[in-house]
Amino acid sequence: MDTLPESELLVAARRGDPAAFEQLVSRHRRELYAHCYRMLGSVQDAEDALQESLLGAWRGLANFEGRGSVRAWLYQITTNACLRLISRRPRRILSPDYGPPRRNTDDLGDPVTEPIWLEPWPDDEPAGAPGAVDPAARYLRRESVELAFVAALQHLPGTQRAVLILREVLEFPSADVARILDTTPPAVNSALQRARKAVRQRVPETTQQAELDAIGTRGQRELVDAFMRAWERADVAALLDLLAEDARFTMPPLPAWFRGQEDIGRFFTDQMFRAPWRLVPLGANGQPAFAGYRGEAAGDRFRLAGINVLAIRTGRIAWIASFLDPDVHRHFGLPSELPPDDSRTER
Repeated sequence: MDTLPESELLVAARRGDPAAFEQLVSRHRRELYAHCYRMLGSVQDAEDALQESLLGAWRGLANFEGRGSVRAWLYQITTNACLRLISRRPRRILSPDYGPPRRNTDDLGDPVTEPIWLEPWPDDEPAGAPGAVDPAARYLRRESVELAFVAALQHLPGTQRAVLILREVLEFPSADVARILDTTPPAVNSALQRARKAVRQRVPETTQQAELDAIGTRGQRELVDAFMRAWERADVAALLDLLAEDARFTMPPLPAWFRGQEDIGRFFTDQMFRAPWRLVPLGANGQPAFAGYRGEAAGDRFRLAGINVLAIRTGRIAWIASFLDPDVHRHFGLPSELPPDDSRTER
């Protein structure tokens, strides 16, 4: 059945063959998951929405008349599942949306455990996504999961959010988006204009993909390696040399965050480097990232403490987005601790 065309898989799935249905949706699963993440700003909410969507697709196969593609039909189901979830849950935010930066490093506040924080997205090409091997399409999709862009999307009403993603990220025609959202093409175009304007006000002029291209692959590697080496050495001066003057350090679910080299440096000195660290490089949201493992008092074990995503501006680090929630960490497939013989990870 692996080589059956979509039309034959659809017929078999309609007859009640779950294996055929699984193959029918498997080629779209990853991109649908990414769509849910863009809509919801949370990998955990995205999992819930995707599960609800695929269950709805299985139950609704008899109602699919085949007038459009299976992909568009799945996006219709998935988008509407996300819109229902948006109506029931608070929008996801960044630390600056929650409160002003702090200067006192002794009080980081109690963790805010309600589901309000934007979450990082583990880098992975959407398997089966149309154009996934096309460099231009890959570039666009990486831009579309950048932290700043996904955060800006969360400020839009649900329908505007859906329109912007479906039209500009997934490049569905207006007529298809109108069918997905049960509206009209003029309404889609009007919502798109409003969404574009609102997002433009909240994202940097230059995307992370453009910033990374500007310093090149070698420059990226040198910057990230220097940052990670300084962090592992607890060399605060070297770290600050790599930061933009107005850099931010955020760390949900703790409400505290710091802005500027001076305050970030004081936080590093007073709090961060009370224990040793080992770092493991990874990718998240199309941006450089690393997992931070914090040493225990005994000094022979390092436990996963945070996923850290870096935003670059003109060759310097402008934002360290540290995510401390263990429920977020599990999506990255990382070990919970580094054993003694692997405490210093090769890079």
